[in-house]
Amino acid sequence: MRFHTRKWVKPEDLNANQTLFGGRLLSWIDEEAALYSIIQLENKKVVTKYMSEINFMSTAHQGDIVEIGIEVIKFGKSSLVLKCEARNKMNRETILTVDNIIMVNLDSEGKPLPHGKTKIEYVKDRLADEEDD
Repeated sequence: MRFHTRKWVKPEDLNANQTLFGGRLLSWIDEEAALYSIIQLENKKVVTKYMSEINFMSTAHQGDIVEIGIEVIKFGKSSLVLKCEARNKMNRETILTVDNIIMVNLDSEGKPLPHGKTKIEYVKDRLADEEDD
């Protein structure tokens, strides 16, 4: 799994227990899943359809750095199924896992749009393809 994003836990990210608020972490994950999908599918119109069971395993405190990792599980016709892990960069403990996040590619009218993708693409691969033209 590649960890693409790091977030610094600040006072406004804390719950009443003075630990990282789960809703804040889920917001970060949803944003990361959307950005990852937009880049992979090359379309700005991508939405979250589904998140499976969310398993909170540990927490983070103010000043900790949280890393968010995303991995592609499957390419659907108009969707992308992702897996996610958030971990504490300071002690490497897993904070949370989400086994399935389904992101859907949309057309200009908000309807599911087939994306034609079958594998992960990296920017360097896309640039190489453009140079071959």
